[in-house]
Amino acid sequence: MNPSIPLSSPDITEAEIAAVTAVLRTPQLSLGPELHAFEQALAAYHAVPHAVAVSSGTAGLHLALLTLGIGEGDEVIVPSFAFVAVANTVLQVRATPVFAEIDPVTLNLDPNAVEAAITPRTRAILLVHTFGVPAEMDAFADIARRHHLALIEDACEAMGAEFDGRRAGSFGDLAVFGFYPNKQLTTGEGGAVLARNAGHADRLRLLRNQGRAPSADWLDHAEIGYNYRLSDLACALGRVQLARLEEMLRMRREAAERYHALLASIPRLELPQLTVPRRTISWFVYVVRLPHNVDRERTRAALAERGIATGRYFAPIHLQPAWRAIAGTSADAWPITESVARQTLALPFFNRITPGQQQLVADALHEAVSSSR
Repeated sequence: MNPSIPLSSPDITEAEIAAVTAVLRTPQLSLGPELHAFEQALAAYHAVPHAVAVSSGTAGLHLALLTLGIGEGDEVIVPSFAFVAVANTVLQVRATPVFAEIDPVTLNLDPNAVEAAITPRTRAILLVHTFGVPAEMDAFADIARRHHLALIEDACEAMGAEFDGRRAGSFGDLAVFGFYPNKQLTTGEGGAVLARNAGHADRLRLLRNQGRAPSADWLDHAEIGYNYRLSDLACALGRVQLARLEEMLRMRREAAERYHALLASIPRLELPQLTVPRRTISWFVYVVRLPHNVDRERTRAALAERGIATGRYFAPIHLQPAWRAIAGTSADAWPITESVARQTLALPFFNRITPGQQQLVADALHEAVSSSR
């Protein structure tokens, strides 16, 4: 049975439907004008020279690593408190992910922990702007410069976020966005890579299209590539979403503020910070941290009985079944990551969640937490 209050819900209006329908009336459903227009709009929004649309954020991470020449024998520093793709893609290019600890407040990589994890084999830092809170970009840029490392931003959760007035995604050598339906901006499935270097952008475009050079015949392949293209249908949807982004970010911020007021009275429930110095948050999810004596699975079950969906963001990557057998990923190695991950609970959060729905969530959570004491 579907929950009456879902965890997330895409915000699709008649403008998006009309844009997609218009593409369906043309002969170019892929590699057409909407792709070019969407890429131009993304680049302009972030004040970077190049944007390359791809089939997913995961595809973007994979291509970013390949484009930077990262491969066998190299190490890439990543968080374990993140979606598993940040580590999977490092393995997929035959490099080694090295996990580093997170900051207990922002839940982003801790710059000091990252610097301590650097070895002679380290080639890149792959940082995540967790839950739409920008990472400490000046510190990471300094570390990358001093150690001659590539800096990759995973901004899949942070469209529209800012650090010191600059948008997330405009700092790194490459930056990756994801446009899955639960994101601030959606293309259904899809993603993009931002690049400041024209050579990087050219290689990204070649790799996403089966290794074809833009001027080459359809059956001529300069190197081994991938089918990581994004259709013009998806790009048309994304272009309208991007035009509406400020409105959508405002709705999400207002929803976060309502939750903050509704949940403030629940004893020992830790709420996400509404503001963080030097940062503009782009609200991807609303994640609370339950008191240590509250059983999260019982809490989730209690809310599910009332038709309220919840989520666990994030289970540490190094404790995932697929990762336990990998050398160097033993438990207790990253205590802040593991402690935070045991407490987190994502509440229903989307553009058009109503005050009434949020009140129901708050009442149910208050009852569930109170009964656990």
